[in-house]
Amino acid sequence: MERAKKEKAIPLRARDIMQEFCTTIWYLRPFLIGLMVLFVMLTIGMYHFGGPVETVNRTPSPMGQTVYFCAITALTIGYGDVVPTTMLGRIDAVVLGLVGLLFTGLIVAAAVRGVQEAARRASASDATS
Repeated sequence: MERAKKEKAIPLRARDIMQEFCTTIWYLRPFLIGLMVLFVMLTIGMYHFGGPVETVNRTPSPMGQTVYFCAITALTIGYGDVVPTTMLGRIDAVVLGLVGLLFTGLIVAAAVRGVQEAARRASASDATS
């Protein structure tokens, strides 16, 4: 605790944080692309085998509505205006939620690393000056 009091605050620049964030995203691109491909495959599977239905009028959802449902599910929002009606569709929705959590977790981890690396570089450059 005393060490934190003795150290002076080093201002971070948003440009440095964004640069480190983008560098981290660049290194994570195979995982992010893989998750996006999995998302597209799960969305196509939901459209063909999940039986997505609009809850208002109980009609089958068109492809656009299915993509909307899959995106809302992957973001873990889940409005409930479109629902899967088959067991395969429900399993698909759970996997979509997990893919969304992984994707969001990787983006947040990259942002945290961007701040940490920018702070480390700022303190290293402050120490040398």
